[in-house]
Amino acid sequence: MSGLIALELGQIAHLELVNPPLNLFTEALVLELRDALRAIEAAGDVRAVVVSGRGERAFSAGSHVGEFEDQAGEPGRERHQLDQDVWRQLAELPMPTIAAIEGHCLGGGLELALCCDIRIASESASIGLPEVRLAVIPGSGGTQRLPRVVGASRAKELILTGRRLNASEAERLGLVNRVVPVGRAVAVADEIAAEIASAGPVAVREAKRLIDNALDREIADGLEAEFEASERIFATEDMVEGARAFFEKRDPVYRGL
Repeated sequence: MSGLIALELGQIAHLELVNPPLNLFTEALVLELRDALRAIEAAGDVRAVVVSGRGERAFSAGSHVGEFEDQAGEPGRERHQLDQDVWRQLAELPMPTIAAIEGHCLGGGLELALCCDIRIASESASIGLPEVRLAVIPGSGGTQRLPRVVGASRAKELILTGRRLNASEAERLGLVNRVVPVGRAVAVADEIAAEIASAGPVAVREAKRLIDNALDREIADGLEAEFEASERIFATEDMVEGARAFFEKRDPVYRGL
């Protein structure tokens, strides 16, 4: 580890990209990101993850263009596969993830943010997938995840032109959940993470899984999966604790059991 990722574990985990000023994705950073995500998944009781970039200039401005020539042709296949695998690793974490976006969120940076469940952007945010302007495509999930968030037509406009959005435009399209003052993205993400962490962790993870799968299955299959998840949840100790706390007018103490 060379310090390109800062990770703090706890019920709310904090994962920070540390390659200022633009937090560019080099191969070394992506490898550290992979290890950090493995550590989060292996940790005992992480209930939410806040993902951010060091400083206010950028969440991440994307891949390091200086590495592009080394990725030409067959030699680049391994790196492209690594990037796609690590981004998928973030998307498939079982606990909710929140991207706290300050400044530039471009290319691979936006693709990483799209892997998160919730996106908070400061008023300084500049958001887009400009890859076609460099004669490449968003190859870490951008062509697949952006349409699922903003719709196919909007995604085509943004990807095919490479146009950048400001924070208010991104919020209007549903690309970000909230716009907050400059410097407040992590603080607001922490507030949302705390709300999530106070809820039943088994229920939260099941709800995230069901929502993620909803777009890729028939509604009848989704409802059956929801029914089965409800049966599992109603067999947990947390369900009993939640009901008792409600009637006793106290905060519940959930243990993920």
